[in-house]
Amino acid sequence: MFDPKTDKYPYPEDTAAHYIHLKENVGTVFDETYPYFDESKKMKRKQGLTRFLLRVFAFPLCRIRLGLRVKGRAVLKKYKDQLRQGVVSCSNHVHFWDFIATMYALRPFKPYVLVWPENVRGENRNLIRSVRGVPVPDSGHRALHAMSEQTKNKIKSGEWVHIYAEGSMWEYYWPIRPFKDGAAYYAAVTDRPLLPLAFSYRKPGFIRRVLFHQIALFNLCIGEPLFPNLSLAFEERKRDLVRRSHEAVCRLAGIDPAQNPYPPRYQNSKRVHYET
Repeated sequence: MFDPKTDKYPYPEDTAAHYIHLKENVGTVFDETYPYFDESKKMKRKQGLTRFLLRVFAFPLCRIRLGLRVKGRAVLKKYKDQLRQGVVSCSNHVHFWDFIATMYALRPFKPYVLVWPENVRGENRNLIRSVRGVPVPDSGHRALHAMSEQTKNKIKSGEWVHIYAEGSMWEYYWPIRPFKDGAAYYAAVTDRPLLPLAFSYRKPGFIRRVLFHQIALFNLCIGEPLFPNLSLAFEERKRDLVRRSHEAVCRLAGIDPAQNPYPPRYQNSKRVHYET
């Protein structure tokens, strides 16, 4: 286990809060009429071209830049029949490029990813939509309901949806922060498996550390799918999945869940000043 323990980033007090400041904001309103899962021919062409460019350029660059090592891809083959019927995955969120790493690890599956709405208003909005990014609306209950219904329908139709259960990106952060309910909710309400993935770190060598000032190298581990416990009432089923997925991500990251400084479920959780 390697903890980068960097003070480079201003991690907020709220464990789900964002600290990234975007350069642009085009002011897009994500309401109940917004095409969260854009099925237009134009968007499909853009997504197809982007996927090709990812395979040719971005995936190799991601492996080199992050020093990425992927573990557990045998799980995708072992459970391919279940995964082709629709799946929700969740992971910690620790780098700008970690969704590229996730897409590389999960190929040939092509997940959608639920994202912070500011990312789809900012300077990277076209790229994020092209890699199947879906903004989680911040404009009221009706918009959230519309996005949620579309998400459930996609999962039930056999699509893959990835969710960053911690709620925000904290670069090179070692502990697994508390999980919001979203990933567990969608798995429970659609009766589809919840697949845990975890990023962890390796200490960089001399050249990367000294010449390129690299903080850490990355591992991405794919775990066994977690299935909803249908014997439980819905709310308890959801909370059970939150707990099990959080524990699974901890273990995949090389952390004993009992030693992780955060509880499994987010409840206005505050940042812990921990010692390793």
